Amino acid sequence: MIKKIATGLLAVAATTALALSLPTAASATTSDFPDDYSEFWGPVFSKYHLAKAQGRIDVEWDDDESNTARVTGRLHDLDDRDYDEGGKCAYVKFEASDFEHDWSTVYTKKYCGSPGYQKFFFQEHDVFALRAKVCQVNPSGGFPRKCGPWDYLYTAESE
Repeated sequence: MIKKIATGLLAVAATTALALSLPTAASATTSDFPDDYSEFWGPVFSKYHLAKAQGRIDVEWDDDESNTARVTGRLHDLDDRDYDEGGKCAYVKFEASDFEHDWSTVYTKKYCGSPGYQKFFFQEHDVFALRAKVCQVNPSGGFPRKCGPWDYLYTAESE
């Protein structure tokens, strides 16, 4: 019985090693530039799921090794408490990394209006990676709180 299990594991390991050593179809493209990218993202939630964002990202490459990322989405305020009861607004923050891997904030949006959502759109040029984080913020502004984790929407390496 142990011999059969060992033989089976050895066969799986050999098959995996062979599959990993073969070139993939994606790496056999003739272009030096990544293909255009289009994908739905989200939902991305704040801590305790009282705010969320979701949408679509489209990345278009040109012949100069640069790209334009276009992001559309909806920001939902799910906190139905009154503001005097501690209710907060939905807040989303997007950061982009350039090709030198330097991160910077490229877009933020606040929406107050539970239950409901607000649409948003922005575009950014020469994006290596893009990530989003959803938080809550006081209606009068201030520092965002109760943030969820960063959600990576796009990386040029994934193409």
